[in-house]
Amino acid sequence: MKKLILSLAALLCMSTAVWAVDETMNPLITSMPSLSIAPDARAAGMGDLGVATQSDYNSQFWNPAKYAYNTSKGAINASYTPWLRKLVSDIDLAYIAGFYNFGDMAGGIGASFTYFSLGDVALTNANGDKIQDVRPNEWALDLSYYRKLHEYVSMAVAVRFMYSDLNNGSNSSLSGGTEMYPAWTMAADVSLYYRQPIDLPMGTSHFALGFSLKNLGGKMTYDKVTQNFIPASMNIGASYELPFDKFNSLTFNVEANKLLVPSRKSRYTEGFNPNDETTWQMSQDAYSELNSAKGWFQSFNDAPGGAAEEFKEVRWGVGLEYTYNKQFFARAGYSYENFYKGNRNYVTLGAGFHLSIVSLDFAYCVGLAASNPLDQTMRFTLGFDLAGIKDLVDNKKK
Repeated sequence: MKKLILSLAALLCMSTAVWAVDETMNPLITSMPSLSIAPDARAAGMGDLGVATQSDYNSQFWNPAKYAYNTSKGAINASYTPWLRKLVSDIDLAYIAGFYNFGDMAGGIGASFTYFSLGDVALTNANGDKIQDVRPNEWALDLSYYRKLHEYVSMAVAVRFMYSDLNNGSNSSLSGGTEMYPAWTMAADVSLYYRQPIDLPMGTSHFALGFSLKNLGGKMTYDKVTQNFIPASMNIGASYELPFDKFNSLTFNVEANKLLVPSRKSRYTEGFNPNDETTWQMSQDAYSELNSAKGWFQSFNDAPGGAAEEFKEVRWGVGLEYTYNKQFFARAGYSYENFYKGNRNYVTLGAGFHLSIVSLDFAYCVGLAASNPLDQTMRFTLGFDLAGIKDLVDNKKK
């Protein structure tokens, strides 16, 4: 049964790491990697970034504090991503998010639901004998509260329930094997957003900074023995919107993401010898015993290669967004991850069309690494402005 758990976990991890078999590789592996997938097409079109971009209906995933600067009273949207289509045809990510503003300084609430299906999977034992067909899935439900602290500064907190079921709740085990159970845990986010207008001769530009700590919570276990870290992360970004005239503008975005997850190949391994790579691998028992909080702090200085290797764990994204009349959008971006930490390197393209009531966005990924399963990934997002719909209904009644 342990082999079954590892096989399914390896399939999940394909969404967060693509690496060759080489003992020098040291990617960070987590449970529920679906929480690291950018669900919306707007962010996906700009290199999978969004912590500091202008507020939109998907801010719940990236930085709920941005909702405080959204001009809409409330909105809801849905996103769909056919995932890893170069490997399989039935893995999908669905995402629904929404928010409601109480008032300019009163803040508001946001919420989202994420559902990740791994399609049909045949469970087998160590001899390759089929046990049963299952449809593994993961889902998360979260709720946030945000408000302005100052004219230019806002803050948000969020709580999240996460659930991962790799064998549809079938807790049976083989003779001498280990039972496998659905795993769940709770986590919290803390985020800040700074956005300041700057008057220029051709119009008003905006400079923004974003910061978030995501998925700070407990660990998950599928066998009630082995403990797995969830994808806690620290995200820092900056954005600058430059207007050309009344109708045209270009926004420049950059973002850094660091997983707050300790490495299995660690300088804290018992008997660690920096000159002997065979002493770098932490045992599964020792790794499981690390508590979440200690793991977050340890993730900044545990890499066997020291500060140089820690820096390699930072994932970078840069993106551009061209806007015409706040209605038509063209986007491009680039996402970079070090070869030894996952090698997710790809270019993204996107487009959007927004009206007062409805918005539609599309994104396309072009993988740069050889045999990258993320290549040709598409995302679609459809959003609705609730205040705009209400106004339309009210006008029809008159």
